[in-house]
Amino acid sequence: MIHPIRLQKGDTIGVTAPAGPPDQEKLQRAIAFFNEMGLRVKLGRNIKQTRGFLAGTDEERLSDLHDMIIDTEVKAIIFARGGYGTGRLADCIDYELIRQNPKIIWGYSDITYLHTAIYQQTGLITFHGPMLASDIGKSDFDQFSAQLFRQLFTPTQLDYSEVISPLKVYAAGETVGQMVGGNLSLLVSTLGTPYEVETTGKLLLLEDIGEEPYRIDGMLNQLRLAGKLCGAHGIVLGDFSEVNSKVNPSLTLDEVFTDYFSDFHGPVMSGFKIGHCFPHFSVPLGVWAKLSTIEKRLRIEPGVK
Repeated sequence: MIHPIRLQKGDTIGVTAPAGPPDQEKLQRAIAFFNEMGLRVKLGRNIKQTRGFLAGTDEERLSDLHDMIIDTEVKAIIFARGGYGTGRLADCIDYELIRQNPKIIWGYSDITYLHTAIYQQTGLITFHGPMLASDIGKSDFDQFSAQLFRQLFTPTQLDYSEVISPLKVYAAGETVGQMVGGNLSLLVSTLGTPYEVETTGKLLLLEDIGEEPYRIDGMLNQLRLAGKLCGAHGIVLGDFSEVNSKVNPSLTLDEVFTDYFSDFHGPVMSGFKIGHCFPHFSVPLGVWAKLSTIEKRLRIEPGVK
């Protein structure tokens, strides 16, 4: 594992959009949030570009990412938004450049593809957390979510319990493993590629938005058939928002989870506010974590050094 160096007040963060085009007004509001934290913000040269559902051409988005990686002034890269398009860059990213210039990389949703590829190619710890235009720049971005950015300034062990939200046990147990994963649909899209998510011995985090129960069932089944569920030591089920089914009759999400996880060989819990939600509990990926249904707790090691 490679832990990125912690931030200090006065540091510069770089902002790029490797997937969809960000709302520029929300982007500017989010910049003020980081300024108040004592950070400077440097925008990618192509941050205003659009090409259909993409934030510019693949070359423009990749160039901005590489520029931020080699820029010695930039101590962290926090993405503007998700959407779609990060996977298009995966086979063109200079992973050796990232290994030689390790720094904080933060985002979620479509960025799951980037988290998975970077961790498996370099060993760099990255962060699953809210982004500028899609979260921080919104009027309902909350203080609890904002406080989770403090983990970038001081190595912090995170402790998630029912003090934060109710948790449901699908399979009992206690285990440790390095936490990987993120957005379910993005993880499924890595299967059969050189960046296929590795889950053996890991704690697998899953979350998603706007997917109906039958779609979530299908994706879990694909992970199951690919051997990605049986290899994991435990499953952390994050937020699955906007899952109202248009299919009638339908299984509920709870029934889907019960089908896949009730006889799982390790601990499985749901209810974690990790994903497309507020509050948004930000977590490092690649670090060691302990999941216990006995304590109903998820403890996660620091992501920075």
